[in-house]
Amino acid sequence: MEHSYSVASNPVYYEEQNLHVLFAGESQTLPRHQLGPKIYDYFLLHCIEQGTGSFRTEYRTYELGPGDCFLIHPGQLVSYVSDPDSPWKYRWTAFSGTEAGRLVHEAGFSPEQPVASCGEGSVIPGSLAGIMKAFHSGQESGHLTSLGYLYLMLGEAAGMLKAHSRLPGRDSQVKRTVKQMIHYMSSQYAHPVSIELMCSSLGYNRAYLSRVFKEETGLSPVTYLLKLRIDKSRQLLRERPELSVEQVAASVGLTDALYFSRQFKRFCGQSPTAYRAVTARKPESKLI
Repeated sequence: MEHSYSVASNPVYYEEQNLHVLFAGESQTLPRHQLGPKIYDYFLLHCIEQGTGSFRTEYRTYELGPGDCFLIHPGQLVSYVSDPDSPWKYRWTAFSGTEAGRLVHEAGFSPEQPVASCGEGSVIPGSLAGIMKAFHSGQESGHLTSLGYLYLMLGEAAGMLKAHSRLPGRDSQVKRTVKQMIHYMSSQYAHPVSIELMCSSLGYNRAYLSRVFKEETGLSPVTYLLKLRIDKSRQLLRERPELSVEQVAASVGLTDALYFSRQFKRFCGQSPTAYRAVTARKPESKLI
């Protein structure tokens, strides 16, 4: 088995960056090829394509093979060594930045849980190869390309790690579900979305979602979404006087201007036109 090693660095360098991919590489290692024990000052993600070996952290030792990934955290004493008979062939990338730790945590990685297993069809090997290709081109656009690939890999890792983590209790699960619903409505209110579409997107039964949402917020999802839209419309009426009532209605996802005006009066006690005239000079409090 012939040894090979190749690495490509990011052509763009920033002194301080929220998230920055430093370099990427690939190697067919030799038998008993070892790195460490040592400490790195950046995150280093490996994906094993062939062979076997051991990865040791300050907490435990992992025996890893094809399809396994391991993430080295900065400041952690680690070592890893290829098997004497079937040495590793792997790809890797290094990244850092002020947001790197938070993203890694959101993905489910930690010094105590640094390993994930890729399933068939995983995007991780191809993403690592894509980062190398982007960096080899020498173009500054490779920096942005590498960030896209990194997000894809961390997104897949989040699905793998959280699927195998301990299921939360009912209370925490309900709160998380309601937060998902609120986030969905807050980001989609400007579109003609429906509660049915939201339930389908989140993968839950409408009756269940409606019940737990009202238990947590005191409002049904339909009422919450409508009040959210009216609240957003009030802001537009105050801050964008050049917009017509019809344009304001459309901007908050209500394409029927007459329906919008009726609902606005229901919640605010006056028409949108009267509200704009009266409140232009007043401080405003939110409905929600």
